[in-house]
Amino acid sequence: MSDTDGAQPFPALLRDQIRHGFTVAQQYLAAAVYFDSLRLPQLARHCYTRSEEHRSHAMRMVQHLLDRDMEVRVGGLDSIRSDFESPRAATAFLLEAERTCTSQVTALAKAAREGGDYLGERFVQWFLKEQVDNVAGMTTLLTVIDREGNLFDVEQFVAREVRAPAKPGNSAPKMAGAANN
Repeated sequence: MSDTDGAQPFPALLRDQIRHGFTVAQQYLAAAVYFDSLRLPQLARHCYTRSEEHRSHAMRMVQHLLDRDMEVRVGGLDSIRSDFESPRAATAFLLEAERTCTSQVTALAKAAREGGDYLGERFVQWFLKEQVDNVAGMTTLLTVIDREGNLFDVEQFVAREVRAPAKPGNSAPKMAGAANN
């Protein structure tokens, strides 16, 4: 792929994705604080957990670049939204953030493939699977909010049905800064 067709090479897109990953992590943190302020502890817990998960994804991307002796930059974040009209609006916003993240990771996979970066393509596969799970989980949560309407029932659903993600298995890429990769 030539640089004249406007496509960015995989490493440049991965550096952008690190910023996006940290931004989504911070967005989940902002939503968690919003849910906590409304005394919705289960929704807050879910968002705190998702924040850590997205942060760890960004750190895995950092480690990939370090392992391949490529330039790594950790910089600022995109804008973060802290105020929402309702818990439903916050959840819908987070679902859109997950969909955007999925599009970005898909573009990473495409860039790696088109650039002949087979190591990069293999690396991104794990994140594609994660994004399918993330979008499905947030879609379910939004559906429950729309169906139930009662936040007490939504909190009960989250406590009962929404489990913390399992620890990443052996197939997960290494994470920068982790003691035992």
